[in-house]
Amino acid sequence: MPSPAPEHASRGFRHASVLLDGAVAALVHEPRGAYLDGTFGRGGHSREILGRLAPEGRLLAIDRDPQAIAEAAAITDPRFAIEQGEFARLGEIADRHGLHGRLAGILLDVGVSSPQLDDPERGFSFLRDGPLDMRMDPTRGESAADFIGRAKEAEIARVFKTYGEERFARRLARAIVARRTERPFTRTADLADVVKTAHPAWEKGKHPATRVFQALRIQVNGELEQLDAALEAALEALAPGGHLVVISFHSLEDRRVKRFIRQHVRGDTHLPRGVPIRDDQLERRLEALGKAQRPTAAEVEDNPRARSAVMRVARKRH
Repeated sequence: MPSPAPEHASRGFRHASVLLDGAVAALVHEPRGAYLDGTFGRGGHSREILGRLAPEGRLLAIDRDPQAIAEAAAITDPRFAIEQGEFARLGEIADRHGLHGRLAGILLDVGVSSPQLDDPERGFSFLRDGPLDMRMDPTRGESAADFIGRAKEAEIARVFKTYGEERFARRLARAIVARRTERPFTRTADLADVVKTAHPAWEKGKHPATRVFQALRIQVNGELEQLDAALEAALEALAPGGHLVVISFHSLEDRRVKRFIRQHVRGDTHLPRGVPIRDDQLERRLEALGKAQRPTAAEVEDNPRARSAVMRVARKRH
């Protein structure tokens, strides 16, 4: 068994892969198989996967962040390949590599990575001033500043409520729209200050802009829609017996993953009561492998951002 992959840095920003050993142990059940890492990040999981593969094994990775693609250039292992793209497109990416329906395992480590949060120039964090961007691929799509600048108050409030579960969504949206009439939002610290001033009930130990920044990041990157599409694509791209491992970091993500696995474990439950049907006709396509797993206390102490992580594992039946 190889030693755990080292921590890696991008432009000096530390990155520790969450649930590293547990995720890769759950994923790699056939060392000679082909695997897909749908969220390369800074390569912690990918490097550990490669360390567990046999010489004939393969690993295909995906990431939409150009910095992650640049980081992957350091991996010269001939068993490894990476493509830039959204993990919602993992099916077509796997198909281009001749792996669709043949993958022994797929890993999805959902959400934002530590280097993205720590680099002020990416605009993800309210703790460090930087451009109000938040795009995982800064070359495509609408930035957070663009969204805040053009969206109506009701739409901003909906995003805060739906994606941030923010109780005071309407009040905060109203404050943002009122301020932008004076000058547009372009910096993270400016937005955080407006939210902090307008927020009437600060939670102990939590910055009042936490939920707003989470909501904007999810909106800008289409994260929940991406996750839904990736889960469906993964089910088709896996070979029978293949493992699906998903690590999520907040309840909006985990509820989707849990619901998806449960749906395919139970099969078609919409049939009328009393209709005679064989078990193999229920389309039970997944088998849950154990219960949801969380980081150990030691891992959370070493990496506080791991505290909210939840890992779920399932196996494709047919």
